[in-house]
Amino acid sequence: MENKETQGLVNPLTRFQQPPYPKQQQPFPGLAGKMDPIPDHGETSYVGSGKLKGRKALITGGDSGIGRAAAIAYAREGADVAINYLPHEEEDAQEVIRYIEEAGQKGFAIPGDITDEAFCVQLVEDAVAHLGGLDILVNNAGKQKSHDSIEDIDSSDFDLTMKTNIYAPYWITKAALKHLKPGSAIIATSSVQAYDPSANLFDYAQTKAANVAYVKALSKQLGPKGIRVNGVSPGPIWTPLQICGGQPSDAIPEFGATAPLERAGQPVELAGVYVLLADTSSSYSHGQIVGVAGGYGHP
Repeated sequence: MENKETQGLVNPLTRFQQPPYPKQQQPFPGLAGKMDPIPDHGETSYVGSGKLKGRKALITGGDSGIGRAAAIAYAREGADVAINYLPHEEEDAQEVIRYIEEAGQKGFAIPGDITDEAFCVQLVEDAVAHLGGLDILVNNAGKQKSHDSIEDIDSSDFDLTMKTNIYAPYWITKAALKHLKPGSAIIATSSVQAYDPSANLFDYAQTKAANVAYVKALSKQLGPKGIRVNGVSPGPIWTPLQICGGQPSDAIPEFGATAPLERAGQPVELAGVYVLLADTSSSYSHGQIVGVAGGYGHP
């Protein structure tokens, strides 16, 4: 018989598949449904308890990865959710909408390219129109491409990374502010790359450091308005970001293996943090970066 002291405990080392993972690559931006193994976004495991009842959320990059996990969790916590994604990701996005609606909430899919300022402004207006307001903004979408040398990065790639990871959160947040009332929450997705950059992620790491500064500076602006701003710093997470150029193909089989928990994280393992930072019960959490990195780095 199982010892009562161990009932309910789950060993984080073996909770999800450990390396090696099958070697694989997809064209950008990649689909979660075609990964092996398929990432766990909480589709069958996340159970809500009404923490976000009546809330209205916009999540960029909500079709897969961390954004998808947050979208599913928010819906199961009682929020209506709008997600943004690239048109190529429609297949994944429609699955997310199905999960949101199965949770009894309203889900809205808004495809488009957030490297375009005009679209970012329209995205916010469309989300507000569909949701009937907005009080949770998750700037999560990211562009990551591995390059062995700075000499291999052309200006167009550099510009795309900067526009996706830095310009878009600026444009979207600026457009959203007039809709955010006291009690609203803004959450940014940073990375351990902000604190301990990998040599092959020169441009991406810089944008993630900028995301930390975004949280720290914006929280000082918006705290007096009653709007909380926080961030999440993931480590190696099993998402399409990694298998469509974010990592060298030869690195995929051992992705995450050097973390103290000896594996890559799954998106669902971050869902609770995004819920926590949006939840009114965390009303004194402000200007913080929360690490979810399997034992890696900072914060």
